[in-house]
Amino acid sequence: MSEHPSEEAPGFAGLALGPELLRALTNLGYEEPTPIQREAIPPLLEGHDLLGQAATGTGKTAAFALPVLQRLTGHTGGADPAALILVPTRELAEQVSQAVHRYGRDLGVRVLPVYGGQPIGRQLQALQRGVDVVVGTPGRVLDHLNRETLQLGALRTVVLDEADEMLDMGFAEDIDAILVETPEDRQTVLFSATMPPRIDAIARRHLRSPIRIQMGRETSHTGDLPLVRQSAYVVARAHKPAALARVLDVEAPPAAIVFCRTRQEVDEVTEILNGRGYRAEALHGGMSQDQRDRVMGRLRSGSTELLVATDVAARGLDVEQLTHVVNYNVPAAPESYVHRIGRVGRAGREGAAVTLAEPRERRMLKAIERLTGQRIALEKVPTVTDLRARRMELTRAALQASLEADDLERFRVVIDSLGDELGIETVALAAVKLAHEAAGGDVDEQEIPSFAGEPRPEGRDSRRGDGRRDRPGTARHPDAGVTRLFLGIGRRAGLRPQDVVGAITGEARLSTRDIGAIQITDRYSLVEVPESTADMVIAALQKSTIRGRKPTVRRERYGR
Repeated sequence: MSEHPSEEAPGFAGLALGPELLRALTNLGYEEPTPIQREAIPPLLEGHDLLGQAATGTGKTAAFALPVLQRLTGHTGGADPAALILVPTRELAEQVSQAVHRYGRDLGVRVLPVYGGQPIGRQLQALQRGVDVVVGTPGRVLDHLNRETLQLGALRTVVLDEADEMLDMGFAEDIDAILVETPEDRQTVLFSATMPPRIDAIARRHLRSPIRIQMGRETSHTGDLPLVRQSAYVVARAHKPAALARVLDVEAPPAAIVFCRTRQEVDEVTEILNGRGYRAEALHGGMSQDQRDRVMGRLRSGSTELLVATDVAARGLDVEQLTHVVNYNVPAAPESYVHRIGRVGRAGREGAAVTLAEPRERRMLKAIERLTGQRIALEKVPTVTDLRARRMELTRAALQASLEADDLERFRVVIDSLGDELGIETVALAAVKLAHEAAGGDVDEQEIPSFAGEPRPEGRDSRRGDGRRDRPGTARHPDAGVTRLFLGIGRRAGLRPQDVVGAITGEARLSTRDIGAIQITDRYSLVEVPESTADMVIAALQKSTIRGRKPTVRRERYGR
């Protein structure tokens, strides 16, 4: 539903867009606006703030980019940007930047993407020359503001794209800090795939009487996913790569997509799976459309069996052959889980959704169950014995298929010559052994610890399990028996809560359950550990590196 329905009009010409934009759309092959474009463009051109819910593949980027460009007409060429578009990832920054450039080519609009991992020198040079539209991730935009290399006083429009994902990634404080530096009379546009309460909160803080539109909302009632078998394996983070490979070995999916949180994780998981003998390919926003098309073609043809991707890269993905969706992490937003697993179990076929959850993420599984009204079965990670049995079953199935192929006569000469000497049964056993070993054979692997038998925590868990940072200044004084440690590394070094947890569990051998609240600021971090283990944790961390650095580690000094 929409609070600002627009009248039906033929094509984009009915949306009051300028001739340069209409010409660009025609050259790009755009004929008719999508529903989200028809609903959003008119109020945005009128200068209203807008709060929009839009699902994948609705044409959202053009819905905000075209009005942004239209409102820039006659105001390009200044030193400071007139529009700022905030996005959660570098991949999306590149995609949106390219789209704005294509739409605004005839307007001479200067567009600059800014994000971490890109040489900042090039960004500084472009900002000095002057830009009209900045498309960036909150962290890098805030970095430029702190350096005073980016001025936002001339902004006319601010767009928060994929706002729910930005909040899930811990950018709420960065967004607030950025918007404080913008003019009060700016136009603010917020798009989000889901509308949890925290999105309403940010809208109340930063939008003025926004027009609300909702397009393509995904339902999640009981029965929406009737043919999807849902299961989860609870494993420590250190064992997740092995657990993923083990689960895939047992499930043996013909075609699957593995969802990861970051592009780096996509590359790491792809490498692990290929090293295991799978035909896996990465899909990320940094790829050209031709590259993406080739990857998808190989998946559809069966030459690739596993696709490893982020949510952003997989937006709009629809592959009929998919049988399995694997969540390498529990999605922070339950709605994202529903969207992911909706890609399988279509057209009457049964599909499977498998999730790898760290022990601290089990309560997030409960939130997903509440949303879907369906149970996610907690399973034990397959044992080495399970894997051997599964591989033997696959060998038997392969032999059965070969027997049914009816092209065996040419091998009779081997059976006749060896059978007389050794016996038919012995020859058959040797043949089965060869077939089994050719398919991978038996495994010599270590068992993976499983947490499936442990009860799910129902009480308070002070540590954020969704990857978001605690707000600075809100950390409590440690409880009795708990010590808070100071780490001289923070947000500016790219530190995330999972980095802290991984360092402590990996170096000091603590369980994730022993780690308390984590607070990350720009330059330092605080983490709670049991008093009895504090000295051991300090000693272990002082010998290790975190995010490539050796930070100062000591007990927190209160009243600092």
